[in-house]
Amino acid sequence: MISHQEKRSGREQRSLPKIAWVMLAASSVTLAQPVMAADYTITGSSNTYLRMTRTINKDDLYPLYEYLHFSVTAAEKDGSATSLHLGAWGRVDLVDKSSDHYTDGDIQYGYLSYQAAKNNLVVNAGRQFITEGVATERVDGLYARSDFAAGITAAAFVGSPVVTTPNYKGGDFIYGGRVAQGKPGLYSVGVSALRNESDIARDREEEGVDLWVHPVKQVDLTGRSSYNSITDGWMEHAYTLSVAPIDAVTLSADFSRINYQDYFYNVTTTAFALQNNGGLLDPREKVTAAGVSAAWTPVKNLTLAAEYKNYGYEILGSADYVGGKVAYTTADALSLGASGHRMDGSTDRTRYYDYRLYALKKTGHAEFGVDFYNVLFDRPIDGVKSSYALTGIAGYEVTEKLKVGGDIEYSQSPDFDREWRALVKVAYAFDMKCGEKGGKSEK
Repeated sequence: MISHQEKRSGREQRSLPKIAWVMLAASSVTLAQPVMAADYTITGSSNTYLRMTRTINKDDLYPLYEYLHFSVTAAEKDGSATSLHLGAWGRVDLVDKSSDHYTDGDIQYGYLSYQAAKNNLVVNAGRQFITEGVATERVDGLYARSDFAAGITAAAFVGSPVVTTPNYKGGDFIYGGRVAQGKPGLYSVGVSALRNESDIARDREEEGVDLWVHPVKQVDLTGRSSYNSITDGWMEHAYTLSVAPIDAVTLSADFSRINYQDYFYNVTTTAFALQNNGGLLDPREKVTAAGVSAAWTPVKNLTLAAEYKNYGYEILGSADYVGGKVAYTTADALSLGASGHRMDGSTDRTRYYDYRLYALKKTGHAEFGVDFYNVLFDRPIDGVKSSYALTGIAGYEVTEKLKVGGDIEYSQSPDFDREWRALVKVAYAFDMKCGEKGGKSEK
């Protein structure tokens, strides 16, 4: 979740990305020097997707997407490494427009990284995705983390938030960090904070705690809590406990609570905006979810599971979701599965049964699959009592580097009558290693 501001001062927002990209461009020259003297690896991938569908307005949407990823890593003899990472995507509409423009694109990430030989020290500069406690951000800026004595780790970041949604701004300046203490394989407890601001407003101020506890092999506990200092309220609590009393059985329980006023205080899209921010979400709403599940593997390839979850909305009402599933997987790449659930809520859209059947088989270099999902409403929704989606999947490994595939889906729902979708994808990956003395190997 990234805050937004309709106006920004402009000075810091313009200068920080420029600084980040100037550093990135200069670092590529720096990177070339150790590459010539150390072992280095070049990796890259290209993923091309063609989506096809027809809308309810009879528009033919055929957007073609391209995702490119590229990395160069120079490894020194002392164990340290310097690397450059670049990623970008682009889209062109081949028939009708899928958005306001026929073309679009963005640089997903582009940063220089240094990894020291000791203490897990990492320093990144450029556009990057940061996950540290309450922070899950894409930032143009600097990031650093390291291990210290007594099991203490620390991380910090500073920069300009990256927001690509039109007409929504992410503030001018964002910074934060996380400090944790723990013992590998046993536990970790962290505290974190971030602040996002502009010249005229406090966009976000969040603090949080997170934990992971693994006292014995059979028990695992993870959780987090985050607080909004601007609204003076808890945004979220989310905790999961997993227990495996024997190797073939796993029991788990989870609990979460979200306060809309605090959690959706500032967002980058109207889809999650509160009513007082031009959106549809009621700021008074609070939702609590709690559930339990059990999984049993009686034989090596077979897993049986049962689950129950309660969703408690203070305004919209509550709903219970209960059911089970079975999965069978063999060593020769055959996967079969089935599931069935009952949703018992307070509205017509939340009172239904759902079922799923799927099968996937890989033979040689090819794989084929089918997936069927069906929802049976207690009462018809816009004249539709049975909603379903049938998907066929196919793929082929041309070489170790080149794979092609696709899927086609036919569906019916209260929102779309007899809709079809298709996807064609081509994936290519490469890597090359070069040694200090000029040796080269490709894969």
